[in-house]
Amino acid sequence: MKLNEIRDNPGARLKSKRLGRGIGSGKGKTSGKGVKGQKAREGVALNGFEGGQMPLYRRLPKRGFNNIHRKEYAPLNLSTLEAACESGKLDAKQPITEAVLAQAGVVRLGKVDGVRLLAKGTITRALTIEVSGASAAAVAAVEQAGGSVKTLVVKEAAPAA
Repeated sequence: MKLNEIRDNPGARLKSKRLGRGIGSGKGKTSGKGVKGQKAREGVALNGFEGGQMPLYRRLPKRGFNNIHRKEYAPLNLSTLEAACESGKLDAKQPITEAVLAQAGVVRLGKVDGVRLLAKGTITRALTIEVSGASAAAVAAVEQAGGSVKTLVVKEAAPAA
């Protein structure tokens, strides 16, 4: 076989209908675009246009508030932490930081602002953990197992009214 002999399988590419090639072709004169009007012209993009009727995206109510300054945290469950220690990805005797977790492949620190420890699952080892945040139940579970949790982000108290 030579490079100049390579061909597609028969029927692999469908030939496109040639437009504007006479009345007998079935796609002559207006080329299947109807007669006149905006959509018969070149460069038309009417996404969301409903013929003058109020479009759906304007009929539906807008809800909520999107805080652009919101901090996103990668979740870390106790069960994931336990499994990582069991498999040897993490050393239970060393302090477990966010950098160590990322290096071991337990969490992904890409577009997030840190790691938040959550209480899903159980933990049986005494671990020293340093993360951005932790739920109260997760902290209690780690301390009950003989470990400690240090949070790097201090929650600001709401101002008194």
